[in-house]
Parts: sequence; C-alpha cells; structure tokens
Amino acid sequence: MISKSLFLTYLYLLVYILLSSGVILYNKWVLSPKYFNFPFPITLTMIHMGFSGAVAFILIRVLKVVAPVKMTFEIYATCVIPISAFFASSLWFGNTAYLHISVAFIQMLKALMPVATFLMAVMCGTDKLRWDVFLNMLLVSVGVVVSSYGEIHFNVIGTAYQVTGIFAEALRLVLTQVLLQKKGLTLNPITSLYYIAPCSFAFLFVPWYFLEQPGMEVSQIKFNFWIFFSNAMCALALNFSIFLVIARTGAVTIRVAGVLKDWILIALSTVIFPESIITGLNITGYAIALCGVVFYNYIKVKDVRSSQLPVESIPERMVKEWKLEKKSSDIFTPDSEDDGSNGRVVSSASDLNVDEEAPLVPSSRISHIGRSQLSNRDV
Repeated sequence: MISKSLFLTYLYLLVYILLSSGVILYNKWVLSPKYFNFPFPITLTMIHMGFSGAVAFILIRVLKVVAPVKMTFEIYATCVIPISAFFASSLWFGNTAYLHISVAFIQMLKALMPVATFLMAVMCGTDKLRWDVFLNMLLVSVGVVVSSYGEIHFNVIGTAYQVTGIFAEALRLVLTQVLLQKKGLTLNPITSLYYIAPCSFAFLFVPWYFLEQPGMEVSQIKFNFWIFFSNAMCALALNFSIFLVIARTGAVTIRVAGVLKDWILIALSTVIFPESIITGLNITGYAIALCGVVFYNYIKVKDVRSSQLPVESIPERMVKEWKLEKKSSDIFTPDSEDDGSNGRVVSSASDLNVDEEAPLVPSSRISHIGRSQLSNRDV
C-alpha cells in the first residue's frame, strides 16, 4: 500500500511535468505564426511578469498571506536589479527562439544549461575548474553539436537566441548565489515574484518599445483575454509546482523529472506540431548529452555525500535535517545544498537544471543522507 507522503510526492512530480510541458507547448502555440499567430515574445513575457507581480502584490499587501522582507535601496540596486535584468533577458531570448526553431530542438539545446552554469560559476569564482566535471561538460557539448548537426530545420538565428538565453539564465543563477547570499537575503516564491517580476517587466519594456511596439501598431493583433490569462496562470502555477516538488524531494529528483519531462515533451511536440521532425542523429546527439548530464549529477551527489560529517550518525543527521527544514520551510535560497557542517545551507548554482519557462525558479535544500535512507527516489 503506497503511503500518503509517497503518493503526494509522485502527484507533485506529475503536476510539475504536466505544467512544465504544457507551458512550453502553450507558448509555442501562442507565438507561432502557423497557429495562434501572436509573434511578439517580449509582449508575452511582459504579460507573464505583470500578472505574476500583480498576484504577488495582492498576496503580500492586500491579503497579507506572507510578510515582505526588509528590502533596502542598496540591496535592491545591487542585487534585485542585476538579477532581474538577466532573468528578463533569459525569458526574452528563450521565448523568441520559439519563432525560429522547434520545441524538440529547443529541449535538446537546453542540455547545455549545466555547461553554461558551470562556466559562469568558474568565471565568477563560485566554483572550481575540475577535470572530471570539465570532461562531462565537454561530453554534453559534443552531444548538443551532434544533435544540432542532425536538425533538419536548423536555424542559426533561433539557435543563437536559445543559447544566449541559456547563458543569461546561467549568469542569473550565479548572480543570485553571489549577491543575495552575501546580503543574507532569503526569499520565498511569493516575495521573489513581488520584487523581481516588476523589475523584470521594466527591463523588458525597453526592448519591447523599440522592437515590438512599432510592429504592433500596424499589424492586426489577435488578442484573446482568456488565452493570455490562462497562459499566465499556467506559468504562475508552474513556478509553485517546482517549489512544491523541491520542498518534498531535492534537486536530484527534479533533475531526473526534468529529463523525463524533456523526453515526453520532445515526443509530444512532434504530435502537436507536425512540422517538428526528429532525426536519428538528433536522438543520438541528445542521448550523448544526457550521458554527460547524468555523470555530472552523479559527481555532484558524490561530492555532497563526501562532505557529510563522518562522526554524525544517520539518525542524528536525519533529526537535524528534519528540524532545519521544518524551521525554514518557507525560506527560499537559490539552488542550495547541505554542506554537512553545523546544519548550515550553502548554495551551488550549478546543481539545478532549471526550468526556464517558470516566472521564477525556486531552489532546493537537499537532505541527501536523510532522504536516501527514507527512499531511493532521489538517487
């Protein structure tokens, strides 16, 4: 008989996979000239940011579901603004790629996310260059190159947009780790939306004014309130589903779920969008890239386990981690992992393969030893 806790975990994973796949396919359908024909990715992203910011404002200022954090002008200027800028850029470039390349090929390109994050972390000094990780990143890169070579409808512009968006998101993750943690600022998903979404909206307004606003004045704009409202609702729901999944499991589990989601999404995209054709070389290259990602995940989990204090028994460790997670269940810190010392949580931006479609990507507090003793789901 399956336990209630295990049932909820699998239910949250299923909801995450469905929402993530649904948002990606929905965005593609809305933006594609062949379908809904709203070829304005910056406008669509601004709708997401405006809607998310408005919901967060109502929850914090009107309904008072959660309290706002103590945000000073110095923290906002040095942390929130640069993070919002790269966040807006990643969404802008990522959504624009839908106009040029298929959903399946976009998912294959996203295998580069660990590579981009690792490179940004090394450049910013938050991670060290290691040959074992470097070789895994090289394997991932080779796989993506092979997959790109096998793409029938390869488009340089679309590929450039997607890769640029990936590196912008990677830099955002590293900046979140470096800037917010140095300031000791912790945000839950609602407060993160409250501060970051409006700032991202403001950054998007500049390219929108010069790139899309002139075209929107002269073209026939198809605007359906319910389509855009439901699209924004799905994106917001995806954000919270990721938070629920990570809160119950860990970064390793959501990475595995992300890989499963990618395969499902690649298969679904070929059914929903018949023009999306997958070749054998596509699959071969993507499989090579996934091998590199799997080995990279193994290295990261091994590093975390080796950092645990050997003098501490597993039951004691489980109790400590349970108390820590219970105490900080509403705390959000970027992509964190337990370092094994004094119950402290430290961040590692390169540990989570994020879902770029979410308006906000929350992070994890990984309890590797405790969770591995309770179930084998995380490894």
